[in-house]
Amino acid sequence: MSFLFAKPHIIKLHSIRLRALVPHYQRMLLPIVICILLIQTQTRDLTLRVLSDAFWQVAVFVAMTLTLYHLFADKISHLYTNHKGEVKPFREIVTASFMGVLPGCGGAIVVITQYVSGRMSFGAVTAVLTSTMGDAAFLLLAAEPTTGIFLLMLSFAVGIISGSVVNRIHGPEFLRNTVVSREIESSISANKVTIPKRLKYQGLLWQWLMVPGAIVGLLMAGQIDVVSLFHINETTVILVGAVITLGFIFLWAATREVTNYESIISEDKKAQQNKVFQKVALDTNFVTSWVVVAFLLFELAMLYGDFQLENVFNQFSAFAPVAGVIIGMIPGCGPQIITTSLYLSGAIPLSAQIGNAISNDGDALFPAIALSPKVAFVATIYSSIPALLTAYGYYWLFE
Repeated sequence: MSFLFAKPHIIKLHSIRLRALVPHYQRMLLPIVICILLIQTQTRDLTLRVLSDAFWQVAVFVAMTLTLYHLFADKISHLYTNHKGEVKPFREIVTASFMGVLPGCGGAIVVITQYVSGRMSFGAVTAVLTSTMGDAAFLLLAAEPTTGIFLLMLSFAVGIISGSVVNRIHGPEFLRNTVVSREIESSISANKVTIPKRLKYQGLLWQWLMVPGAIVGLLMAGQIDVVSLFHINETTVILVGAVITLGFIFLWAATREVTNYESIISEDKKAQQNKVFQKVALDTNFVTSWVVVAFLLFELAMLYGDFQLENVFNQFSAFAPVAGVIIGMIPGCGPQIITTSLYLSGAIPLSAQIGNAISNDGDALFPAIALSPKVAFVATIYSSIPALLTAYGYYWLFE
């Protein structure tokens, strides 16, 4: 009751402190919900298995792929110019499409900034947004490598065709005058981002865990009985994987303040001075967190909804590809990881995954929106058209 009679300046001070705390801890909602599910008897086993599978079957392979990416990504530069520095139009489109199919969003963001600075064409923007799968590519490559490689090759080809057509129709300078300012390029550069010191310890954890985790994950993927091989019980394997995953989710939740939609559903920006495994930790923890969200939503829907989601898509199969395309138009990688998880769970057909993969622009759409909403809107529309054509082409031919 005393709070009701407190002085206005005291109430205002408490309000300011509360508002300062809330944004920082909004991501903590995910690990808190997971802990609640672990406490409940009915959902404990389900949650433990989801957390364990997320580590042994997804996170360790994502970390391995990311390590290779961050080791060699910086070596890809000036692939679309000759020795005199002149841009070769077709080579530019091929390079942009190639940057897009690199797992993650780094390659696509590079092309966006190159367009803003006047060094690449709008066709390159279309090519990279068409070809990119963002962080969802890591999940698909880890779970179904053959399907993942097929989709990346398909996206690469469609990106080249789309970018070439757009440049032929509009020319390389299309919409460049709508960009707010080329100076903004520096503000979206990951090199200017300050990363918390605790990220160093996340990088060390992944450096120690990646190799043993990948060995166990590969054995599981090869249908080898890990329990008998290492003379341990299944409960231990599940608990170890679950504890590690939950720990990384807590670390992801505490790494960055939540201030807007982008900071929730996109990977955290990385500074140039960060070491390889620190960058690996940032992206892997983000992907793992969203994978857990997707798996839990699916499993809980099956548990409490008492229905099979795949039956819904079987009944309305003709709408599955367009649904995948529409979800792909949502900025950020979070919704796309959920879509890929649904495909891996058998809930949606491959045609829907193809539509989502090609229309998915990942986190690269955020700098485009910041620099020119019109560029972002037109590029999204242009990437959705080949996505619809390709998805329905596969649907009519094979499904």
